[in-house]
Formats: sequence, structure tokens, C-alpha cells
Amino acid sequence: MSNASLPLPSSDRADVAASLRKALLDAAFTADGLLDLLGASAYAALARSETVPALRATRGDGALAALVRLFLLQEPVPHARVAGVLPVGALLESGWLTGPDDALRATVDVRPYGGPSGEDWFIVSDLGCAVGGAGGIGSHDEGVVLGVGGASTTLAGITVRTPVDSALDLGTGSGIQALHAAQHATRVTATDLNPRALAFTLLTLALSGAPAADLREGSLFEPVADETYDLIVSNPPFVISPGARLTYRDGGMGGDDLCRSLVQEAGERLNEGGYAHFLANWQHVDGEEWQDRLRSWVPRGCDAWIVQREVQDITQYAELWLRDAGDHRMDPARYAERYEAWLDEFEARGTRAVGFGWITLRKTGAAEPAVTVEEWPHPVEQPLGDTVREFFERQDYLRTHDDAALLAGHFKLADEVVQEQVGLPGAEDPEHVVLRQHRGMRRATKVDTVGAGFAGVCDGSLSAGRILDAIAQLVGEEPVLLRDRTPAQIRLLVEQGFLLPVGA
Repeated sequence: MSNASLPLPSSDRADVAASLRKALLDAAFTADGLLDLLGASAYAALARSETVPALRATRGDGALAALVRLFLLQEPVPHARVAGVLPVGALLESGWLTGPDDALRATVDVRPYGGPSGEDWFIVSDLGCAVGGAGGIGSHDEGVVLGVGGASTTLAGITVRTPVDSALDLGTGSGIQALHAAQHATRVTATDLNPRALAFTLLTLALSGAPAADLREGSLFEPVADETYDLIVSNPPFVISPGARLTYRDGGMGGDDLCRSLVQEAGERLNEGGYAHFLANWQHVDGEEWQDRLRSWVPRGCDAWIVQREVQDITQYAELWLRDAGDHRMDPARYAERYEAWLDEFEARGTRAVGFGWITLRKTGAAEPAVTVEEWPHPVEQPLGDTVREFFERQDYLRTHDDAALLAGHFKLADEVVQEQVGLPGAEDPEHVVLRQHRGMRRATKVDTVGAGFAGVCDGSLSAGRILDAIAQLVGEEPVLLRDRTPAQIRLLVEQGFLLPVGA
């Protein structure tokens, strides 16, 4: 029997979920508790889908070890051991546990998940399908529901977390984004084409002690019709593949049409000032700049910040997702046939590579929305929600300040920015100066000596114009000329977060 056809625990017994949650917390079945029990090495191995170190670390008789084997490693555990930790009778009756009297098994994967403010949450998913869990991915089940993984935590980390009235988690899966949204949204709607996913979302929210969400079955925006929201988040089935074999990853539309449709249609579903966050894949097509392709996706009336985090050529991309489904373990001839199908699909569309990244929209009434498309494959510091919000706030500032207003403004060098001088040893002057952030996007940018001097004295006390006049006097340059050529550099430093407007 496949995972996708296994019966799920009953969701109509709130008291059972509450008693299970209490038992898990009492036994320290939490993210911190797992790290303490397993140790850093075995804990990291689990994230690589390697279970042997965790099995060795849970050979003892403790309550936590029993729960790890039961819910994370999906091993049978003697009835007596489980009965000493969990309300076995109620869990058997409601379907959380199954098995003969002498050994019990979990029917679902339950993974501890730490919330952003230290909350102890639990993500419920199909057995063996918590990403980085006991079984890894590699499932051929069409309706399988995955647990928490790198993509879902990335999306949660980049989402702006301000209090809102309404939030939409589109393609909710096991409910991770809905769980986060429930902490700062009055009403949460979660949708999915897969009814099994909605059932798992219900279990995730209940076991995490979170408010229930409005669960709706259907594709893309169909379940919400013309309703609008203050926040939209989606980790959609963005994989560009030949067909829609696996619901959790394959969108079923040609090429990157699913991601394009999501982004373009989101504009009409956002309230003024609302944010939409997506993870997406996009094609790099012969004869077209990928940046132009993505700019064409941005709906009217929305600012956008699009960040390409990674690019793979079509062979790397095909191999990644063939392995994701476990196709590399099948008959070699069958594997080669499927590999050919992927390459045929890319060739037909003129696709030479596939990009992956984040797309954030903000609904704005501005006459000229700001659209930024950039490549940033370097490490960043999550969570980035505040960084994203501040980026759009700075766009508002720049949009409403011409060069004269910019020179009249006051700026402050952002915290955690350092200056690096690069040049040959012993040289009198550096070849160039680099400003580097140690927080957020962790950007680095080259500046000239004027830019470095300007940033270095920005403490909010003097206007930009007065600072430039002082620099002009020091370097022997005409102040008017310096005022004319410097605003562009100031704009870049503000946009990228090196300089912050004071009092904006």
C-alpha cells in the first residue's frame, strides 16, 4: 500500500491531538530535545536522510528515544514502551498509531519544528516523506505529502511578518506556511489541489496548538475566487518537468507557466500594501534575457523584488528531480527513457538552463512601481522578513525623493557594515574600497573614495549635500560637480541597505 493511500488519523477529536501534544512536550520531543539526545552529528545526518547515527543514539530506554524511533525513524516500538509515554488507547482508536499488541507503529511522520519565537510546533506528513527525514524523498506516490524541508523554511524565512487581517497559503502541503501565518494573521486560508494535504494541514495546526485555518480544495486561486488578502505565500509545485507525475512538485503546465500564472494573478488578490511571497523556477531561454522574462511576470500595480539564488543547466536539473523521485534506482533503460523525456521537453522550449529563487510582490498605488530583478547566489542570514520589508520601504523613499531631495536628506550607515580596502601590500592607496554587510543579504559593493568617505561619516547629523561639500573641499573638487555625480551612488547604497534614511 502506498503512502498516499494510507488512512490518516482522525481530525475530529481535538482532545486526542491536545493530549498527544502534551505527551510529546513532556518527553522533550522538540527541536532542542532532539539535538540534545542525538548530538549534532546524528542530528545533521538526519537532515541528509541518513538514519543509522540516530538509530544508534536511540538504543536506550528513555521516553524521548522511543518517540524518535516511532515518529521520526518509523521503527516498530514495543507496546509497553509506548504506553509509558503516550495515551496509546486514544491514539490507536483515532488512527495515530497502528500495529499488533506487541509492537506499535506510527501512521504518520511527526517532526518537531521550532517556531521563530521559540514555539514548539510539530509538522505532520506522510511516512518517510519528511524532507531530510527517515526515508528521504524518492517517492513515486502521486499524492504524497512532504514534511518540512529547505524550500519551506526558506519561504517562511523571507516572509514579511507584520500583523495582518487575512493570509492565504496557496498549495499548503503539510501546513508549514499556514502555521507561521496563524501567528500574525487574524484569518488564515489554506488551499491545495490534494485533499490529503488539507488533512495533514489540519493535523499540523491541531498538534501545534495553532488556530484552525479555512481549508479549501482546488487548483491555484480557484478555491478563493475573487477574495483578496493582506498576505499570500506559496511554495508551489514549481518543477519544470515533462508532465504532472507527482502532485507535490510537478505543476502540470508547460515550462514555467504555473509560476508565471501564480505571480501574474496574485496582483488582483492582494489588498493595498499587501505582500505576496513565492518560491519559483524559471526557464533561461535562448534569445531572451532571464531578467526580462521575469519582469514580464510582474502584475500591474505591484512593486517586485526577484532574487535568483541558483542556476542549473538542463542536465543537472533533470538529474536532480529524477533522483528526487527515486528514478535513478529503477531499471537503467527506464531511467534513460525518462531522462530523454526531460531533455526533449527542454529542447522543444529552447531552454538552456533553469533558475531558482524568490519572488516578492507588494501591492502599491504608485504610478511607477519599482521592479528589481537580481542574481544573488551568496549566503544570506535568515530570517529575512524584516530585510524584505525594509527593502520595499526604501523603495518608497527613493521613489518620492528626486536628487535635490536626496541631497537634502540625512542618512545613517546601517549596523554591521564594515569597510575593506583592497590593494597591493605597501601601496599608498587602495585599488578599491568595498562596503560589506554582515547581516541580512550580506551584500558587498565597491565604492570610490568619495562613496567610502561619504558612507563613513553618515551618522544622521548632517545632510548629504553638506557632507559632499566638505568632501569636495578635502579632495579639491568643485562642490557643484560632486553634487551632480554622487546622487546615483547614494541611491544604490540606499537601495541595497548600506545607507538608511533618517526620519523617513
